[in-house]
Amino acid sequence: MVEYSFLDRILHRIALQFTPIAELSFDIDQKAGDHNVEQDRYTRHIFVSGLARAGTTILMRRIYASGAFCSLTYRNMPFVLAPKIWGKVAARSQGDDSLSERAHGDRILVGVDSPESLDEVFWRIFDGENYITKTCLKPHLPAQDVTEKFAAYVSAILNADSDGRRRYLSKNNNNILRLKAIRQTFPNAITLIPFRDPITHAGSLMRQHANFLKQQKEDPFVQSYMTWLGHHEFGHDHRHFQFDREGQKRLSDLAPDGIEYWLEIWRQTYSWLLEHASDEDYFVCYEDLCSDPETWNRLAVICEIEDTDSSAESFVISNAKDDASADPSLLEEVSALYDRLVEASRSKIERSKA
Repeated sequence: MVEYSFLDRILHRIALQFTPIAELSFDIDQKAGDHNVEQDRYTRHIFVSGLARAGTTILMRRIYASGAFCSLTYRNMPFVLAPKIWGKVAARSQGDDSLSERAHGDRILVGVDSPESLDEVFWRIFDGENYITKTCLKPHLPAQDVTEKFAAYVSAILNADSDGRRRYLSKNNNNILRLKAIRQTFPNAITLIPFRDPITHAGSLMRQHANFLKQQKEDPFVQSYMTWLGHHEFGHDHRHFQFDREGQKRLSDLAPDGIEYWLEIWRQTYSWLLEHASDEDYFVCYEDLCSDPETWNRLAVICEIEDTDSSAESFVISNAKDDASADPSLLEEVSALYDRLVEASRSKIERSKA
C-alpha cells in the first residue's frame, strides 16, 4: 500500500467499508458512457494468480511493463469500482508520484501509478458471502449475474484507460478460487499460476505473516485496509484457503508461527490447482524464470507481447535462509508435488514454441 494521509484514510473507510456506497459507486459508473462489454469479453486478457509470495507481483509488473495492458492502479483508490468517474477525478490531481518500498519489505517499489491487486474488491462486495467465512476463503462459482457485472466492470476499466489499451491485466491471488468463472467470463483469456520451491515459499509466507502482525499492531488501519481489499494472506485477519474438510483438519493441528502450517497451505493450494487447471492455465516455475531467460521469452510469446525494455524488473532468487525442519512426510509430499508442477510447467511452456 502507498502512504495515506488522515483524510485519505477517512475517504477509504467510507468508500470501501460500507457496501451500499461501493455498490452505488459501481452502478453510477456503469451508467457513465457506453462500453462494448461483449467485444471486451473475447479479448486476450491475462490473469496472474497463485499463492501469495509465489512471484505473482513481479510477473504481473514485468508483463505490465510491455505497455500492452490496462490494469487497476493505486490511483483508482478508493473508489475502485468506479474506474470511469473516479479515474477522471484522479487524473486532475496527479498526486505524489514518488516510489517507496511496499509494506512487504521485499524491495518492490510502488507509487500511485503502480498496478496492483485491487479487483478483489469487486468480488468481496458482490459475492463475498459465498466464499469469505470468518476463518477461511473457499472456492466458489459466482452466479451469472455476478460474472456479467464483472465483465462490465473490466470493460469499464478498459474504457477509462487514456491510452486506449484494450487488454486487461489482473494480479489477484484469490482468483484461484474462481478459475472456472474467469474462464467462462473471458473465454480467450489466459491465467498464469506462478509457484516456488515449497521450503523457500513457506518461509517467505511465515516471515510476511510475522511482518504484518507487527505492522497491524502498530497501525490498525493496515489491517482494515487489507480486509477491505480482500487480502487475508497474512496478519491478524489471516484467513487461509480451504478446499476440503480434510485439509481444514490438517491445518487445525498446526500454528501459523511454524513453517509446517505454511507448507501445508502450499501443499493444499497447488494440489487443488493441479487438479483444476485448464488448457488456458499455465503453471510458471519462479526458479525457471530466474535461472533461464528463455522461460520469460516463451511466456512473452504466450502472452502475445513484445519483450519489455532493459529497465524492467528482474526475476531474482531470494537469499533468505529457510528452516527445513518440518515433518519428513510433509517435506516428501511437497517435494514430489513441486516436481510435478515443474514438469507441468516446462512441458506446456515448451510446447508453446510450436
